[in-house]
Amino acid sequence: MKSKVYFSRTITPEKVVELFQLTGKTLGGNTAIKIHSGEVGNQNFLKPDFWKPIIDHIGGTVVECNTAYEGSRDTTVKHMKTLREHGWIKYFDVELMDAEGPDLELAIPNGKKIQKNFVGKTLTNYDSLLVLSHFKGHPMGGYGGAIKQLSIGLASSLGKAYIHGAGDTNNFWGADHDSFLESMADAASSIIDYFQGNIVYINVMKNMSVDCDCCAVAEDPCMADIGILASLDPIAIDQACLDLVYASNDPGRDHLLKRIESKNGVHTIEAAVNLGFGSRDYELVTVE
Repeated sequence: MKSKVYFSRTITPEKVVELFQLTGKTLGGNTAIKIHSGEVGNQNFLKPDFWKPIIDHIGGTVVECNTAYEGSRDTTVKHMKTLREHGWIKYFDVELMDAEGPDLELAIPNGKKIQKNFVGKTLTNYDSLLVLSHFKGHPMGGYGGAIKQLSIGLASSLGKAYIHGAGDTNNFWGADHDSFLESMADAASSIIDYFQGNIVYINVMKNMSVDCDCCAVAEDPCMADIGILASLDPIAIDQACLDLVYASNDPGRDHLLKRIESKNGVHTIEAAVNLGFGSRDYELVTVE
């Protein structure tokens, strides 16, 4: 059976809630809501007021993890300051899952490049997960979407370095590139195994720059907004986003695709398929 991906070209906070409801999934217990807090200086990340209706609807805790590179989010003190300045703490209960060690180590017995993933120890406080992703380009991954949020996004600071180095934290920037992409897929699989299907994914194709929200200095968006997608399958939702970019006749499309293709971004999806936690074969259900 094809995975369902719900899609609307209407980009509003209310439409996010509507598409979430169409997935038919109830996120029970204590829900972690993964967002991107936005690097200080970045103009493209999706702000708290955009996500507020869906976060209020779920009633969970906004979660983030510290970065592994220097910036406004690489320590707990700096990251909490950024979360406050960007308005997250004003609206929501917020937790940095790796604010204090030791990290939680998740096994990846079927991992192709890494066999363990390091995440914030408070992951154990949560029964379900809502992954809110801003789909855009990325200077290393080619694109950022649901799989990146599951992997790099939920990894601790140490875990991010471990994924980037394909298991070698001392080789953060020097690992074989495809091995890094495959490590992201491996890490994502450990989160999926942990939550046992209690996850919903929402990707928003808005403010699509070639650069990530982790960039303090980022290019402005290069193509027009496309829409909102929701699914229970992280592979299907990311594949659908890529397909929508390819199908666009927007004049900025080629600039974004050059970034995605130059970093072999689709390989993350290919690696995820090989791990068996989703499908590239999907049914796009369009909603007005």
